[in-house]
Amino acid sequence: MASDAPGDGAIPADPAGTKPQRSLDRLSWPSLQQAAARPGSTVIWPFGAIEQHGPHLPLGTDALFAERILEAVLDSLPADLPIWRLPLSSIGFSPEHRGFPGTLSLPAETVIAQVMSVGEDLAATGFKRLLLFNAHGGQIALLQVAARQLRASRPSLAVLPCFLWSGPPGLDALVPEPERSQGLHAGLAETSLMLHLAPELVGSERPVDGQLDGEGAGGGQPPPPGWSLEGAVPTAWLTADLSTSGVIGDARGANAQLGEALFDKLVRGWRQLLEGLLGSSWPPGG
Repeated sequence: MASDAPGDGAIPADPAGTKPQRSLDRLSWPSLQQAAARPGSTVIWPFGAIEQHGPHLPLGTDALFAERILEAVLDSLPADLPIWRLPLSSIGFSPEHRGFPGTLSLPAETVIAQVMSVGEDLAATGFKRLLLFNAHGGQIALLQVAARQLRASRPSLAVLPCFLWSGPPGLDALVPEPERSQGLHAGLAETSLMLHLAPELVGSERPVDGQLDGEGAGGGQPPPPGWSLEGAVPTAWLTADLSTSGVIGDARGANAQLGEALFDKLVRGWRQLLEGLLGSSWPPGG
C-alpha cells in the first residue's frame, strides 16, 4: 500500500484544504517522521491546569487560554514553517489551590517525568525543538526544571519553557497598577480575557478579598515588608493565605474590550517570537 505521506516532506493540509495540519496526533507515522526531519522542526506543547479560579471563572481557565491562544497563533503563521503541536496537557501542578473544590494537582515528579518521557521520544524521532507553552503561573518554575533536565538528557533538543503572559510586548500598558503586579489569579486580566473568549463561562461575582493593598474585605494578609509573593524575595504562598474566595486581585473593572486587546497582543507577540525562533539556528550545534 502506498504511503499517505507527502513525498517532499510538506505539511499535510487539513481535510478542507484551508490550512496546514499542525497536530501531531493527526499525522501518520511516515508523515511525522518527515516532519521531524525538516530543518528546525519544532513541537509546541500547551500546558494548562484544572484549579479554582474564584467563584466567577471556570476551573479550566488556564487550559482554555493556552488552547485558544496557541490555535490562533498557529493559524496566523505561514503554512510552510516547520512547527507542530501536541494535545493540551490540561491537568498540571496546582498545590497552592488545594482546599478549594475542583482543584486537581499532579505531583511535581509526575509532571517532570511526563516532560522527560515525551521529550526524549520526540528527540529520538528527530525533532529539533520542544516549546512548553504554559498558561499556569504556579508551574513556571517546575517546567523550567523539567526543561533543563530534558536538555541535559537530550542535548540535541532545544527545550524552551515559556509562560503565556511573559514575552509578548505591550501587555503591561493594558493593565494598570497595582493590578499589573498584584493581580495574580482570577483578577482583571484573566477575567477580561475570558469575557472575550468565552463570556458564557464567566459569573457575575467580583470578590476582592484577596487584594494585597489592604483593601480586601476578608482575605489573608500580604507578606512581611521587603518580601513578595513572586519576584526577588518570594515566599511559597498558598492561595488560602491570601484569599477566602480564591481571587488574588481585583476583577471589578474587567470587560471584553480589554480582553480583546490582551488577546491581540498575546497572539501577535507569540507569533513574532515563534517566527524569530523558527528563523534561527537554535540550539547551537543542534
